[in-house]
Amino acid sequence: MAKEKTRKVQKAAKVAKPTQAEVEDAVRVMLRWAGEDPTREGLIETPARVARSYRELFAGYEVDPRAYLERVFEEVGGYDELIVLRNIRVVSFCEHHMLPVTGYAHVGYLPSNRVVGISKLARVVHAFARRFQIQEKLTADIARAIYEILEPRGVGVVIQAEHSCMTLRGVNSPEATLSTSHLLGAVRDDPKTREEFLRLTSDHHR
Repeated sequence: MAKEKTRKVQKAAKVAKPTQAEVEDAVRVMLRWAGEDPTREGLIETPARVARSYRELFAGYEVDPRAYLERVFEEVGGYDELIVLRNIRVVSFCEHHMLPVTGYAHVGYLPSNRVVGISKLARVVHAFARRFQIQEKLTADIARAIYEILEPRGVGVVIQAEHSCMTLRGVNSPEATLSTSHLLGAVRDDPKTREEFLRLTSDHHR
C-alpha cells in the first residue's frame, strides 16, 4: 500500500510540472532575495533566459538514456578487445546545492558479440548527466545501463569532475576534482582487463 501511494505521489508530481510563467516568477523571487530589482533593464529578460537555459541543462529528464543503446551492430569482425571512449564532457548539477558539476567521463566495455555507435556512448553520458544528482550515482547509472542493454563481458566508467559547491563556496578549494569509477563483469574481475582499462582512462588529456 505504501509503495502504491508513493507511485501515485510521484505521478502527480510529474503531472503538476510548473509552467514557463511559474518558473520565470520563481527566478524573479530569487533575484529579489539576492537584493536585485527584477524590473531593471538588464534583468527584465533574465527570467525567460534562465527558464530556457534550465530546460536545456536538465534535458536528461525528458529522455530515456537506455534507448540510445538499443541500436547495435553485430558485424564486428571478431573484435573482442576493450572499446574505450575518453574525455566525454560532463555537465551536471549537484542535487545538494544546485551548482554545476563539470568534468570528463571515460567509458569502456568489453563486447561479446555486438557493439554500439560511439556517439551513443556520449549521448548516454549526457542524458544521465543532465539531471540533479551526485557523481557517484551518475557513474554507476551509466555503467549499469551499458551492462544491462548491450550485455558485454564487462563495463568500466570513470568520471573526474569539479564541483562548484566546493570550488566556489564552502571550503573554497579551486582545482579540487572528484574521481569516481564503477566496474562491472570482466573489467572488474579480470586483473589484466581491469589494469588495461584503468591505464587507458588514467592516461587521458584534455
